[in-house]
Amino acid sequence: MFPAEAYVIIVAVLFVLLGIWMGRQLTVPKDREGFSRNEAAIEVLGLSSRECAVLELLGQGMANKEIARALEISPNTVKTHLSHLFEKLDVSRRAQAVMKAKELSLIP
Repeated sequence: MFPAEAYVIIVAVLFVLLGIWMGRQLTVPKDREGFSRNEAAIEVLGLSSRECAVLELLGQGMANKEIARALEISPNTVKTHLSHLFEKLDVSRRAQAVMKAKELSLIP
């Protein structure tokens, strides 16, 4: 009835659809993992709520001006918060701050 190539294409499409369905069933999206912020570490480090907000936006890869716009503060205030965060986390760079914050479960 149909040429052999048609059957091969139909089987291939079925396997692709099966693979996509299984991938969605077996993996948990990052936003559904149920991140739990380490409140004890926040208290021990003495982080303010504003510093936590800056740290979270920093973890999303935002620049200082973007963070300032998102939090409706000046870029200089963002720099001040970042310098306090660097001191409290004992790091010297943005990437180090994000890595340490993730290790301490301060940000997802």
